[in-house]
Amino acid sequence: MNLLHQHTLISAAELVALLKQPNSDVLVLDCRFSLAAPQAGQQAYAQGHVPGAVYANLDSDLSGPKTGLNGRHPLPHPDAWLATLRGWGLQPGTEVIAYDDAGGMFAARAWWMLRWMGHPLVRVLDGGWAAWLAHGGAVSAEAPSRSPSQIQLTPHDEHLTRIDFVQTHLGNRGAMQLVDARAPDRFRGENETLDPVGGHIPGAINRFFQLNLGADGRFKPAQVLRDEFTALLGSQPVDTVVHQCGSGVTACHNLLAMTHAGLEGSRLYAGSWSEWCADQGRL
Repeated sequence: MNLLHQHTLISAAELVALLKQPNSDVLVLDCRFSLAAPQAGQQAYAQGHVPGAVYANLDSDLSGPKTGLNGRHPLPHPDAWLATLRGWGLQPGTEVIAYDDAGGMFAARAWWMLRWMGHPLVRVLDGGWAAWLAHGGAVSAEAPSRSPSQIQLTPHDEHLTRIDFVQTHLGNRGAMQLVDARAPDRFRGENETLDPVGGHIPGAINRFFQLNLGADGRFKPAQVLRDEFTALLGSQPVDTVVHQCGSGVTACHNLLAMTHAGLEGSRLYAGSWSEWCADQGRL
């Protein structure tokens, strides 16, 4: 069995080769971002990025408007996300490569959102910006020029779980097993700095997203990830697994890792803990 999913990860060497292919249509997304300094990613992009890359801002491109009740990084409306993708010049055959400098935590969000929107031709640069530089990849500060498109896409909501489903199936492991991607201390309700309330959704189990990475900052081999998630989930069917975190960002990292390991079919609860804890009645 080949566990390496075709559209999960790409190495720096493979990306260099891909960008050199004649007539190739490649859209590179620079997803660098800092929760502590929201402008830092845009500033880093302006100083230098993979040639031709466009900047994908977590707050304004990969998230929608906040209401105070829908979490810290709610998904944008599909029409708004489609407009963003059209502005980036996405075509049906475009190969999308997303990268960041944080182990893939923001690039994985872009990866999931493209798949959700029905564009599966997307991969994450394994090792991110550091791997690109270490390989000797070119760096450019020039703004890219891509012509807008009129691509037609429809969201695939089988990738998504909403709060009503989570509430309805709380405690019913036959229908849903929540997997929380936050650090163990935040999962336990300790050292909470991002949300007003600490804790986790009842019935969730913890898989810190950084466990998906090896010491070199790249994803662990597919078989290792498969063994680790199988040990975590036991006989739980993959299609009942729902990933969440604080705001629906690092949960996508676990989704990417499972998909890379050949465990495809789990879903994202995008609102995650920040949406869940916004209503005192759920605590």
